[in-house]
Amino acid sequence: MLCRELSELLQADGPATATGLGKRVGESSGTTSWHLRQLAEAGLVEEDTERGNKRERWWRSAQKTTRMRAADFIDDPDLAGPLDTYLRSVIEHRYQAESRFVSELPRWVGEWYDKAVFNDARLSLTPEEAAAMSAEVEEVVERYRRDARPGDHNVIAHWSAFPRQARPEESDDSKSG
Repeated sequence: MLCRELSELLQADGPATATGLGKRVGESSGTTSWHLRQLAEAGLVEEDTERGNKRERWWRSAQKTTRMRAADFIDDPDLAGPLDTYLRSVIEHRYQAESRFVSELPRWVGEWYDKAVFNDARLSLTPEEAAAMSAEVEEVVERYRRDARPGDHNVIAHWSAFPRQARPEESDDSKSG
């Protein structure tokens, strides 16, 4: 999904031109520009009027974070396919980001050796407890949000809370039938 990728690049790396973004994602500036205009119509990106000139149009993210609730879209059957595609692309992007970090680990050993964390918690919660926990995590993330300072690194913080269908072992009786 090119729109998602462009939006994420603008969030992570700051303002850019369609030409610069096109080079980074392997698309023409025309294709990238069209997608940026679509994102602007949706309010996800905006023109950065403090940069550029008449020949060079700069774009920036309209928000610092992306938060989506599937419940806002699930009741519209026309959005079921696009929602599925979008969510799968988000998951794939998370996988790629974490894989990239792991492959670059030797570079980070000094300062990030004992700081980077991958956590996979299994909890027993009600839907209300899961929502409350997610709200608390978002509050913690917001406490750390600030403008970049010298020596900072861009840090990705992924958070998901979703139920898992239990798959108990089959009994010996069910295997023999």
